This record gives sequence, C-alpha cells and structure tokens, in this order.
Amino acid sequence: MDETNPSQQQTRASQSALETVLDSLDALVYVADMQTHELLFLNAYGRARWGEVDHRKCWETLQQGQEGPCSFCNNHRLLDSHGQPAGVQVWEFRNTHNQRWYQCRDQAIRWPDGRWVRLEIATDISDIKLLQAQLRNAQHRAEQLAHEDELTGLANRRALFALGQSAIEQARRLGHPVALIGLDADHFKQINDQHGHAAGDAVLTALASILRSLTRAADICARLGGEEFAIVLPGTDLAAATELAERLRQAIAHMRVEYQGKQLLLTCSFGVTASEQGAASLEQLLSSADIATYRAKHLGRDRVAVEHIIPVTKTE
Repeated sequence: MDETNPSQQQTRASQSALETVLDSLDALVYVADMQTHELLFLNAYGRARWGEVDHRKCWETLQQGQEGPCSFCNNHRLLDSHGQPAGVQVWEFRNTHNQRWYQCRDQAIRWPDGRWVRLEIATDISDIKLLQAQLRNAQHRAEQLAHEDELTGLANRRALFALGQSAIEQARRLGHPVALIGLDADHFKQINDQHGHAAGDAVLTALASILRSLTRAADICARLGGEEFAIVLPGTDLAAATELAERLRQAIAHMRVEYQGKQLLLTCSFGVTASEQGAASLEQLLSSADIATYRAKHLGRDRVAVEHIIPVTKTE
C-alpha cells in the first residue's frame, strides 16, 4: 500500500478505527473474506483464545479437525439475490475447538478495501446453556412429582418453588440477574358468574398458552392458584422483564376466547421485580411482585407496575 496516497491513508485509518472498536468487545469478533474464507481480522478476545490470524482460513483457526469450510457456513445467506446485505443472521452452535456454546450474529459488511466480508460477533452462552439444561432436568423431576397445574399445564405453586429456587441458586453462582413477573386476571369472577366456571377455565387455558408462547424454554411459568400466575426469568434484568410483561399484557388484552358462541375478553394486571446476581430469595421476589401487582390494580388494572427490591444491608 502506498502510504503517501491520501485515499489509501484514509482507507487504512478507517480500518484501524473499526478494528479498535471491535477489539474492545467482550465477545469473539472476526472478519473473513466471503469467497476465500481467509481471516482478515480477529479481535483481542479471539486472539487470546485462538491465536493470531497469520493468513489462515476461518475454519482452520476457529474449528478443530476441519479439512474445508464448515458445513454450517451461512455465507450464502448474507447477501440477497441482488448482491446486497440480507440482514443479520442469528444462530447458535457449539465450537469444536473449545466445546463452548456461542450465539452468533453474522452479517455482510463492506471492508475498507471495498469487498464484501463476513462479520461475526459470537457471544459465549455456555453458562446459559448449562443453566437451561439444569432447569430442564429440574423441570423433568418436578413433572415426575406431579408438579403441574392440571388445568393449564403450567407449573403449579409447588413446582415454582422447586424450580425457582434452583434458578436463583444458579444465578448466585454465575452472578446473573433473576426477574419475576406476577400477574392477576382482572375481574375474573365476573366471567365465572356470568358464563360459568367452564368458561373461566377456557379463558385461563388461553391465557396460559400466551404465557408459554412468549417466554423462553428456560423461563418458569406457573399458576399459583385461581387467576394468579407468576413467571421466573433466569438471566433477565428488570428492564427486559418489564418489556416482556408489557408484551404479555398487550397479547392478553387482544385475546378473544370463543365459548358457546360468545367471545370472552380478559385483561391482566402485572407486577414486575428483579434481583441482581440472584441476591433476593424467591419469597422476596414474589412479595415484591405482589406489591407491584396490587399497585397496578389500584391504578386502574390492565397495566404493568414495577417494584424495586431494596438490598438488605447486614449490620455488625
């Protein structure tokens, strides 16, 4: 490269600035030529684990025992039929070199020299995968002990305490947050009084389906009793839990339950709380969510309220 050429100097400066930003990320970031698979850049996180680039192929550097491009390579999906970026591809895989799980976000970008390259940002989610596996095992044990709500198929109160406690213990070990959403059906007694208990059961079953559809496999959805529900959210902070509660509120408000030729409607009041690094007990989370749910009802129902947990300071 002619360092005296202003255009080339600008290109080099742009590339250097981009590499500085990528080096600062606490995740694997690499750039590879989409045609040759040659590694053009590996950030500091990646170099500490896989070594220097040294003109190697991405599959030679990041995988083990490869004799050619990865079978799961998605370069062909990164550009559309017009040769333009097709957006971000998000996927998960287990690295063959270190056996760690990663969530990958891949996209095509213009490298400073003008060619299309693959930019991948891969975040280590091994701890989350381990937590999910442990929670699945715990959930299986709970189901074997008949810890399931007969009507909705959700966990019951007993299962919530068993699974929720496991989630909190894992959060403490990993230093992750745990959130809890409590929700209570508004004016549910009117549905039972006007249409019968079978109608109420149909509404609760539909509500439970929405909870399942909008939560993750690792989340713990439970019916505590009557029209009261709770959701334990491992690895979730207060802001993310509040956003989820609002999505649930809107979905339930738009729900229409067909019953004997009538459409039954329902709204719910939500209370949201969270514990940083799993510091609070499940009882504290439930109590805090109850306070927030009561506030939501007092303010007019069909809304989300938040209650912050005040850390308890031990005195000597």
